[in-house]
Amino acid sequence: MILYEYPLNERIRTLLRLEDLFDRFTFFMTQEDPREHHVALTTLFEITEMTGRSDLKSDLIKELERQRQILTPFRGSPGIKQDALEIILNQIRQTLISLARMQGKTGQYLADNEWLASIRSRAIIPGATCRFDLPAYYAWQRRTAEARRADIIKWAMPLMPLHEAIIIVLRIARESGQTTKDIALRGNYQKMLSGRIYQLIRVLIAADLSVIPEASANKYMLWMRFTQQEGDLRPRTIDIDVPFQLALCTL
Repeated sequence: MILYEYPLNERIRTLLRLEDLFDRFTFFMTQEDPREHHVALTTLFEITEMTGRSDLKSDLIKELERQRQILTPFRGSPGIKQDALEIILNQIRQTLISLARMQGKTGQYLADNEWLASIRSRAIIPGATCRFDLPAYYAWQRRTAEARRADIIKWAMPLMPLHEAIIIVLRIARESGQTTKDIALRGNYQKMLSGRIYQLIRVLIAADLSVIPEASANKYMLWMRFTQQEGDLRPRTIDIDVPFQLALCTL
């Protein structure tokens, strides 16, 4: 199965993009080659670019506080897995403490590091981080993988409370959706939403169908159409029925 996700507001769109960036950063940071660590570092710059120009921290604090207020009354309620509830409440509590400890503008400490700032300014120019452009960076890349990784982790650690908060918020959003089985007749699907506001659409499709969903929605209607890629990889409309699974998620 292939999972597609479509955000229905700017906040969830930002969180999904940051989740993707943090996943990419984590993958390349754990690798060994200097070129892979270069990707981890440039991804870290992308993360700070996104988090530094928004009120992300305050939005995450408000959302975690709201979720804590929603979940706390379920303590002791029959039918609720108390162990799982305590785990998520403890995660929210610890993440709120970590977010509160973050001082100043997000990622400003990276901008204040002249060496990192020089790499960041050159990284936006194609090929401008090679050995003759940035010899000091080239020397750093010749260090052991363990030494480079330790530096990258040190530079990334102040941003980790944001990552933890994003994981929690998106997990709660995803788990709020009830998955149903549906069919897009002749590649098209519509569903009335009756004025209810959703945050996220999740679509599961069998990989062997080789179809791609395109989705949009407002509070009244959800539209989806399915396409297929041909030899030039451009999407083409289809005229077949497509079975899929759908989850509409709130917060």
